[in-house]
Amino acid sequence: MTARQVIYSGRVQGVGFRYSTKQIASGFDVTGWVRNLDDGRVEMQVMAADADELDAFLEDIQQSNLGSHIKERVINKVPPLTGARGFTIVR
Repeated sequence: MTARQVIYSGRVQGVGFRYSTKQIASGFDVTGWVRNLDDGRVEMQVMAADADELDAFLEDIQQSNLGSHIKERVINKVPPLTGARGFTIVR
C-alpha cells in the first residue's frame, strides 16, 4: 500500500472541495478521507495498492475545477491507514 497526506491551501474551503474530492475518488481504487482544517486549509489522507493509481487520483484533483482554487499542495508519505473503508469526508 502507498499512502499520502496531502495539505491543500488556497481558496479550498467553502467551494465544495471536500465533496468534489470524494466524487473524484469514486473513479479510482483509493481509500481515505478529506477534512477542513481550522486554519482554512484542507487535509487529505489517501492510500492505494497501486502507486500509479494514487498518483493519477492526485493529478485528477489538480486538473479538475478544484485546481483553480489550489494555491499550494504539500504531499507527505505516511504509513498506510488502518481501518479505513472507502473514501469519506471527515468533519
